[in-house]
Amino acid sequence: MAGIASRVAVITGAASGIGKATLNILLDEGMHIAAVDRIGGSLLEMNMPKDRCLAVECDVSKAGEVKKLVEEISQWRPDSSVSALINAAGITRDNWLLKMTEAEFDEVINVNLKGTFLMSQAFADVMQKGGAGGSIVNLSSISGKVGNLGQSNYAASKAGVVGVTKTAAKELARHGIRCNAVMPGFIETPMTKGVPDQVLAKIVPQIPMKRMGLAEEVAHCIAFLASERSSYITGTCIEVTGGLYM
Repeated sequence: MAGIASRVAVITGAASGIGKATLNILLDEGMHIAAVDRIGGSLLEMNMPKDRCLAVECDVSKAGEVKKLVEEISQWRPDSSVSALINAAGITRDNWLLKMTEAEFDEVINVNLKGTFLMSQAFADVMQKGGAGGSIVNLSSISGKVGNLGQSNYAASKAGVVGVTKTAAKELARHGIRCNAVMPGFIETPMTKGVPDQVLAKIVPQIPMKRMGLAEEVAHCIAFLASERSSYITGTCIEVTGGLYM
């Protein structure tokens, strides 16, 4: 990969939660960051260093917007290589299976799974053409491994992310591009703030470490997989769950 001073990381879902935590860690490691979120205003409120960050509003579930994103990043750092893609964008639309609407199912699949596919496809092409390889890190979820009440759409999308990751790892290795997934458990993020207290009261005691995780704890794992420190790791899925469902 290129020297760190010329390296660019693209992070989706960068305005909050795990994406934001990853952004901060990679900034500390000296990378330039293209921070992507479909809520552009939230990115502008983050006070990122303008000389090293580009804030881009993009709906990753739409191929046309992803194409424009690639072009904008290329214009921003024409002499730099995109060496890392972190697909952290994700949404929930929870409901019981018997009550879930088609729209609730489709929206989650489109953002979480289709968005991961579109972004991986677009930036794997960029990395391949750049000739320096790179690393793609996709966010799955423990729900994709074991399922979760009220989350048939979310669990399906996150199980699919693992399938995309492993297939991409096999196809892209010959281009020097690694692809791995991170599977968080119950992490303190804006997404989990919507989980009812009575549900958390049942889940937390099941976690061997007896607490929810922090976004930074997941982000450190992502940063490792995005870096050259994990240069011989591809096609894997690392669980960051405090031991839950091991």
